[in-house]
Amino acid sequence: MCISLVYAFLISEIALVYGSPSQGPFQAVTNNHRFYDVQAHRGGRGNVVESTLPSFAWGLIDGATTLELDNGITQDGEVVVWHDEKITPQKCSDTAPVVPDDPAYPYVGKYLVNLTLAQIKTLDCGSKRQIDFPHQLVYPGARISTLREVFDFVACADSSHKILWNIESKINARYPNRTAGVDEFVKRQHEIFLSSPYYRSITYQSFDWRTLVAMKNLDKMMITSALIDEDHAFAPDNSTSPWLAGLRLESFPGPSLPEQMAQAAHAIQADILSPSGTFLMQSPSHEGFAHFTTPDMITEAHRLGMKVIPFTVNLLDRVEELVKDGADGIITDYPNVVRRWAKQQGLLVAPKYPKQRVFSCLHQHMH
Repeated sequence: MCISLVYAFLISEIALVYGSPSQGPFQAVTNNHRFYDVQAHRGGRGNVVESTLPSFAWGLIDGATTLELDNGITQDGEVVVWHDEKITPQKCSDTAPVVPDDPAYPYVGKYLVNLTLAQIKTLDCGSKRQIDFPHQLVYPGARISTLREVFDFVACADSSHKILWNIESKINARYPNRTAGVDEFVKRQHEIFLSSPYYRSITYQSFDWRTLVAMKNLDKMMITSALIDEDHAFAPDNSTSPWLAGLRLESFPGPSLPEQMAQAAHAIQADILSPSGTFLMQSPSHEGFAHFTTPDMITEAHRLGMKVIPFTVNLLDRVEELVKDGADGIITDYPNVVRRWAKQQGLLVAPKYPKQRVFSCLHQHMH
């Protein structure tokens, strides 16, 4: 019943769009690298239930430069597009066991790594609007997709393969039994990257810098992005953080902590530094707080040849500060809002995809 609701909604959307005035010609370009990098976080979770085919559909319609997403790996080794290590009741609902008397059922509450793809495919992850995102569109019956399925859907709407991708390995360096390991992530993701028409449009990001090192060792051409925030940069009792591939920030010359973070990311040959764009830290130089991402961090990263793309920035006041400081892109839950602001500022923005094309492809791929 839930899936039929999705189809009914999509058919009505297609009918509305086809019956509306023309949106004008869609100008194909070689790729999106020439545009300011507005990244649709989990497809744009401020607007649509996250990490689903509908969320990526709206990311295209809203004119995102890059689709940002996360990968997990199932018990049977399938690469799926989902952020959380565990299937939570806040986002997903059980529908039925994949086989009668399945001892793993219910699946909600289980770690993704302990569920098969078939079990995960029974979950409805499109019906629940999140409290923090009251404007989300819901798509009842939407399932968790594999990475191949997401690539196939987007390629249907993006036949020139110009959209960019920022794909994260959702691995837990602190509690390794909760996710697949480094070697499995890198091997399975890279295999799918290579077989995709988007191979040269992918940035590979992670908080677990071990995966970035392993990916660079496997494929020197892969663009890597070092994610970092307050939860991953530091460890209790001044021990070495398990997330930074054995590096200690204080071993770098700095002189400031933000500059040390840039230097550490450069040491693992990261092409991009992706720090928290909104977190406030106790300032070491004066009373009060300072942003985690500072002008000094951005300047040092640029000096070392890296781009800086902060996450997850939803307030335009902060977007303005970061762009003024030199940020090369913004990861946001509201790509439509940030794109509109960027266009107003005279920045070159990616074109929007025609709704009729996107919704037609969405209808095909949600069967």
